[in-house]
Amino acid sequence: MAAHGKPKHNNNLRGDISAGLVVFLVALPLCLGIALASGAPLFAGVISGIVGGTIIALASGSPISVSGPAAGLAVIVAAGIQNLGSYPVFLAAVVVAGVLQILLGILRLGIIGDYVPNSVIKGMLAGIGLVIFLKQIPHALGRDSDYEGDFAFFEKAGANTATDILDAFASANPAAVIISTVSIALLLLWEQGFLRKIKPLAAVPGPLLVVIVGISLNEIFRLAWPGFEISSSEHMVKLPVFDGIGAFFAQFMSPDWSAFARQDVLMLGATIAIVASIESLLSIEAADKLDPYKRITPTNRELMAQGVGNICAGLIGGLPVTSVVVRTSANVYAGGRSRMSSLTHGILLLLAALTIPALLNRTPLACLAAILLVIGYKLARVQLFQHMWRIGIDQFLPFLVTVLAIVFTDLLKGVMIGLAFGLFFVIRGNHREPLTLVHRENYYLLRFNKDMTFVNKSSVKDALRSVPNDASLVIDASRALYLDKDILEVIAEFRDQAHFRKIKLELKDVVRHEASLDELASSAAH
Repeated sequence: MAAHGKPKHNNNLRGDISAGLVVFLVALPLCLGIALASGAPLFAGVISGIVGGTIIALASGSPISVSGPAAGLAVIVAAGIQNLGSYPVFLAAVVVAGVLQILLGILRLGIIGDYVPNSVIKGMLAGIGLVIFLKQIPHALGRDSDYEGDFAFFEKAGANTATDILDAFASANPAAVIISTVSIALLLLWEQGFLRKIKPLAAVPGPLLVVIVGISLNEIFRLAWPGFEISSSEHMVKLPVFDGIGAFFAQFMSPDWSAFARQDVLMLGATIAIVASIESLLSIEAADKLDPYKRITPTNRELMAQGVGNICAGLIGGLPVTSVVVRTSANVYAGGRSRMSSLTHGILLLLAALTIPALLNRTPLACLAAILLVIGYKLARVQLFQHMWRIGIDQFLPFLVTVLAIVFTDLLKGVMIGLAFGLFFVIRGNHREPLTLVHRENYYLLRFNKDMTFVNKSSVKDALRSVPNDASLVIDASRALYLDKDILEVIAEFRDQAHFRKIKLELKDVVRHEASLDELASSAAH
């Protein structure tokens, strides 16, 4: 079904609004954390979340994808701001990136994502799920030395995700542990349907209930046992608080218009456009896999939508945006089925930043970590690994390599490594499957099952070597539409040498691929 088509069950407005609320709760700390990691103003992350949730949601052809600032661009952004000298100059590069993405869409380069094997896409989803799960364990235990949105395994000063988890267990905050444990229990009970049977709770999304309970528990701790509560701002959402609407709109800024002529700005814009486009296309492929209705997103339109979003983000002070798997998966698992859920999350980001930042800053990261832990587990569930193992080693190994590569590097590098590994199995499959060698007593048949190219050369040679002396051999090329000259040369050489081994050779439909094998045999000899 096309992405612009309506699903069979399209009466899901309530579910979409509920999912939008869940995505908002997940996206808020991620937007702030990625802005912090990028060395940009904190509010720049919120601006990008708003742009991704409104402008891109309306322009995109994907019904379930959610866009916003991406962790994969944080290093590029941080280096770009530092090298260009100021944030307004960097914003010019974001606008340039958006213009280039629109051009990429017009040139119909959105097909790139179609060449990524399913095993790699599934590995990408499982890898991201595993990273989310591992990265949220310290936050659930009250250790927040690593900012929300940092998905790198190797951290500063020799630390890594594993040491961070061990340190978190060694220095666990009791209040955070209680809040995260209660939150996970609530989410699991919600999944089983127990809590939804209680009438007052039936209309409340599970993650929203978790946030309400998390804030309430921390306030109870503060009032009943002063000092036991989570009091450090490091353990809480940190949305900027503004004194009046004027101060709010003062956070928006324009690019340095004179910077558009600078070569370094254009080069950075091109870099952002390429990386953001690849990440978006991969995320869209993953989104289509997650979509319960299996709709197909028009990828060229998606590139143009991302371009429009980046132009808008650059013009008002935001970070570059991409389609993001974490928010998209949260959207799907929360029940989002149309772009209304993404639009809801974008509007809520705007309204929350404008009206209730102080209230949101009472939210412990421990309860948000519980939400992300459940999402991460669903993406990297054990049953998926078991399924990939059952369908064959040629699917399982690229899947597993992609998972591990994403965990230990990042999204793009992990997918590239998975692609390279998957390519090996593609070549090996083509290497073995295109030909069949069978025999009865001393009569042999070598059949080419499909087109034969240079990658099959050694297989053909091996097959011909295995034919014993004094045998009768038929080489049947009737099923092959194309034979590479390398293959024809191997056949020509074998034909000329067959009589020395007393092999009676018959060629079936080989000559039609080449007017004469004699020329090939003589050229090979020289």
